[in-house]
Amino acid sequence: MYIDGVFSGGGIKGIALVGAYEAIENRGFRFKRVAGTSAGSIIASLIAAGYTSKEVYELINELDLKTFLDTRPSYLPFRVAKWILLYWRLGIYKGQKLEEWLAEKLAQKGVRTFADLEPQALRVVASDLSNGRLIILPDDLPSYGINPNSFSVAKAIRMSCSLPYFFEPVKIKHGHTTSIVVDGGVLSNFPMWLFDGENVKKVRPVLGIKLSHSIQDRPIKPITNAIKLYEALFETMKDAHDSRYISRKHEKNIIFIPTEGVLTTEFELTEEKKQILFDFGKERASQFFSKWSY
Repeated sequence: MYIDGVFSGGGIKGIALVGAYEAIENRGFRFKRVAGTSAGSIIASLIAAGYTSKEVYELINELDLKTFLDTRPSYLPFRVAKWILLYWRLGIYKGQKLEEWLAEKLAQKGVRTFADLEPQALRVVASDLSNGRLIILPDDLPSYGINPNSFSVAKAIRMSCSLPYFFEPVKIKHGHTTSIVVDGGVLSNFPMWLFDGENVKKVRPVLGIKLSHSIQDRPIKPITNAIKLYEALFETMKDAHDSRYISRKHEKNIIFIPTEGVLTTEFELTEEKKQILFDFGKERASQFFSKWSY
């Protein structure tokens, strides 16, 4: 049976999304259209390209995640250089390695640009900070003077994954202006509204996979200092729009995967921790299907 799927952001914790994907396949469901933000956009792009859950897990399992931490050359010690990079480049790491890896893996399935995918098969979210707007890729590319059919899918995913301050933003030049584009999670970390909004006609069941607790089970954030306040502020801003939408939909079509204990930027995960995340995502999805009525 065909369904549409939406995958949330969550950085390295996105490995749990792959476990959920395996449970979904085992249940006999196949994705017709997929959407995602940040880590979720990576999984969504690989699914749209035709990768099975087993293939996706093998790609991630064989990958040294630290490869994505591509700093610019500097004669200064990294602890000093990173602050300079942050100031002038707006991010510590380039993000180029992530894009190159994605481009290679997608090309193996014959996907390079959005022209290689069925229309609406893949949609990802990014944030244009220069214009203060949410971008849906590839839908909004024409407004920047870009033909979606010639735009790299890997580039779009990199845009959606450009975590502020961690990865350098992607710059889009349009005429005499340049837009600074960062992680879609800044404005919508879980874009289920793309397929299941109030003004969107559902053509098949829509399933969401979200790396968090459900609204009712979400733990209270202890705010004891300025750093904790900043973390809580960012998380609240990031999730506010999506949380309001989720609450209206009663969460009945969403697999929630709480992943405490793993940092979004924990690029040195052990093989054991990768497996734990995968298994947990699969387990939570299996539990969900025992009561899902679509």
